Amino acid sequence: MKRLVIVGGGYGGLKILQDMLDGGLPKDVHITMVDRNPYHSLKTEFYAIAAGTKADREVRIDFPEHDQVDYVFGEVMEINIQNQHIVVREHTDPVPYDDLVIGLGCEDNYHGIQGAPEYTQSVQTFKKARKAGYEVGNLNAHGKVAVVGAGLSGIEVASEIRESRPDLNIRLLDRGETVLRPFDPKIQEYVEDWFKRNDVEVIHHANVEYVERDGVCNNGICFVNDVTIWTAGVRPNQLVRALPFEKDPQEKIIINDYYQVPEQPNVYIVGDCASSNYSPSGQLAGQQGEHIAAILLALYNGKEPDKPKEIKLKGSLGSLGKSDGFGNMMQKPVTGLLPRLAKSGVLWLHRRH
Repeated sequence: MKRLVIVGGGYGGLKILQDMLDGGLPKDVHITMVDRNPYHSLKTEFYAIAAGTKADREVRIDFPEHDQVDYVFGEVMEINIQNQHIVVREHTDPVPYDDLVIGLGCEDNYHGIQGAPEYTQSVQTFKKARKAGYEVGNLNAHGKVAVVGAGLSGIEVASEIRESRPDLNIRLLDRGETVLRPFDPKIQEYVEDWFKRNDVEVIHHANVEYVERDGVCNNGICFVNDVTIWTAGVRPNQLVRALPFEKDPQEKIIINDYYQVPEQPNVYIVGDCASSNYSPSGQLAGQQGEHIAAILLALYNGKEPDKPKEIKLKGSLGSLGKSDGFGNMMQKPVTGLLPRLAKSGVLWLHRRH
């Protein structure tokens, strides 16, 4: 019996599992999925959990059931490459593997800023997004919220909180000259205007020096604050960073054309932990997962796997509340209701699949 272990049930890990089950998994292969939660969670919607505009059940999906698949739920404590097993908290026996897929995702990058890990909220895990939502939801009228970081996550968090709580004072700290630096100027201007119209203060050229329990200190000025949410960068999971494999400048593991670690070909990397020319996204992880599933199915059926096709992303979509949005569609910048509806459609399809 060949033992495949998938560590991480995110977009990439789930896609691998689904495609292998749909693609005719050989009877002598057993799959174990390891995840901290007993469900797949829609990470791209965690901002809505933080804002209190969606219930938990709306952003989670049950894992598929199959007689060749079992699940181990708990926090991964160690990836033991030498002995080829995974150690999971509250599980006595390690989980052994013959082939391993690592898709543990990312965590906040605090850039060494004092107080940021202790005094900011996060949207990087379901548990942390829930906590952020609890803190925001319990604020008194006219409470103060600061969102550090004006990338896609920061924009969606700030706009969703504004729609959820019109009474709150919201401040967005942006390190650059404009929000959403990787996006088209048309989108940047549209989003900046949305924040002006909706009374969200945007501070450009921000340089957060340290964070306190009740404030953020930026460029020598300390803002009194009730809740601070950190969306100012990510890095691969700490367990992945600790592995003895070659990494790129972003601390992601360098892989070959078949998503294998060159030093350890029975180890595959998917999603935010894999070195790539593209920015992390659920869409990217899903395509990588599709490729890895095809490779593994070929190998398990005694065939030479085809070299995966080039990744082709369909664009990026973001929301500004429930009825406005932005994105790149068909390689063109689009703003307004259309991209917001498109994002809802993508999520609906993902849940249905």
